[in-house]
Amino acid sequence: MSPYTAPSAWSPSSWRTKPIAQTVEYPDPAALESTLSQLRVLPPLVTPTEVERLLVQLASVQRGEAFLLQGGDCAEAFAYANARDIESKLKLMLLMSLVIVWGARTPVVRVLRGAGQYAKPRSKPTEVVDGVEIPSYRGDIINSPSPAASSRTPDPARLLQAYFYSTSTLNYLRALLASSFADVHAPRAWSFAHVRDPDLQQEFEDVVDDLADAMDFMRVLGAEEEGREGKKAGTEGVLGTVDLFTSHEGLLLEYESALTRHLPIPSFALPTAAPSPPPCTSTPPAPSRASSRARTPLVADAHAADQPKAWYNTSAAFIWIGDRTRQLDGAHVEYFSGIRNPIGVKVGPSMSGEELSRILEILDPHKIPGKITLITRYGADKIDKYLPAHIRAASHHPCIWQCDPMHGNTLPSPSNPSIKTRRFADVVLELTRCISIHAELGLTRLGGVHLEMTGEVDENGFSVTECLGGSMRLDEGELGRRYQTFCDPRLNLEQSLDVAFLISKVLKRQRRGESMPEELLEALRGRSEARKVG
Repeated sequence: MSPYTAPSAWSPSSWRTKPIAQTVEYPDPAALESTLSQLRVLPPLVTPTEVERLLVQLASVQRGEAFLLQGGDCAEAFAYANARDIESKLKLMLLMSLVIVWGARTPVVRVLRGAGQYAKPRSKPTEVVDGVEIPSYRGDIINSPSPAASSRTPDPARLLQAYFYSTSTLNYLRALLASSFADVHAPRAWSFAHVRDPDLQQEFEDVVDDLADAMDFMRVLGAEEEGREGKKAGTEGVLGTVDLFTSHEGLLLEYESALTRHLPIPSFALPTAAPSPPPCTSTPPAPSRASSRARTPLVADAHAADQPKAWYNTSAAFIWIGDRTRQLDGAHVEYFSGIRNPIGVKVGPSMSGEELSRILEILDPHKIPGKITLITRYGADKIDKYLPAHIRAASHHPCIWQCDPMHGNTLPSPSNPSIKTRRFADVVLELTRCISIHAELGLTRLGGVHLEMTGEVDENGFSVTECLGGSMRLDEGELGRRYQTFCDPRLNLEQSLDVAFLISKVLKRQRRGESMPEELLEALRGRSEARKVG
């Protein structure tokens, strides 16, 4: 079997022969099939070129030459497909990546948890609302969050809605990136008024001063102008091109398989190809008259009969298997085993070392660089018990190790058990222990972080209030101020930047062979706040 082809018995629908977890029962199979037929002929949301570009960049993460930043909403709502929310997501990703680049001195690969994160696995099929048991909310792609039994019936029309909301989100993201939307060239304009710890505030301001000095230096050299002019021309400059890829959990296989296409592999991704992958720009440079005469027709070139093809999931460049759907003999592993895209695998306390080793063999038998990202999610109190064994079990297989410090640290609010929250102290503790364990074992390195986060602010500039602690010292009494999530609690703008500064400082000190000062970690963990609300 070639690394570019799926297993011989595989097809986009072969998962239907396997047992499936988190299944969705649609009451009208004919309506479901009608919707899927429409999805199968709609244009791809992403192209093979984008998928292969991400594979190239993730291969550099795997080699330790870049850092993977992946984040976004827990459960994306259709209502988030508006200019304000999309801009806030993009700005937060760009700000965080810039801070991390400064500390690590390596590129950051940006992958948004969005433009398709509309389905959510649930631990129970039903929930009790106002004393009435109704079906659980499964994400906007399946049913409505409205607490009425009729609204919770799975509706296949929502599959088409998800496609078009993803399309509009992607379209606006690409337009923003092409128009130099986020001005990250003026870091001294950033405010840290939310930081209540004076020592930590000083740490942040020192990083910003260093960033501003570096950008002033590049401006003097003309790098900034070169980057802006390069973007206008559709070519790549020093600061002029920003890649952003989209991702979501590949949970609803009816939707994923309908958007799986057998498409030509871009020439740069083939083993005999010498050229580098083209930049992801919205406006390609115009061809010369000579090249226009020599190349006819363009459509025929793109679909040449002898060009190798592969199965691509075109709903996103990157999708992952969740902790509840990674059964070795199950439908999700079967589906993921045949697609060319880079994929993630959630790894938690319930996964054995043998199971981890086996799933790597199934999903990536050819050990393709950048193909597999292992997303560990244990909880701050369990990571020391499970991560070392998982690292040893997977040591034979090259992959990216990514820390998800969110999902294992969810707990009921002490004052209102009906809502969930997370302590920033636990998030930081799991992240820093993850970094340390990889370094102590010496077999692997932490390649990235996976966060549920939002840059959303209201018209008065207030962030959401869903997680406790952080440099803003959000306490229990403030949770209800702007608790907006449809599912799990997210880090807000300020807490997300806290994590970015922490990663930046840690990677900078690693680069210099220095240890992390415990007083900075204590300030970020918010130990006093954790004790107060606990």
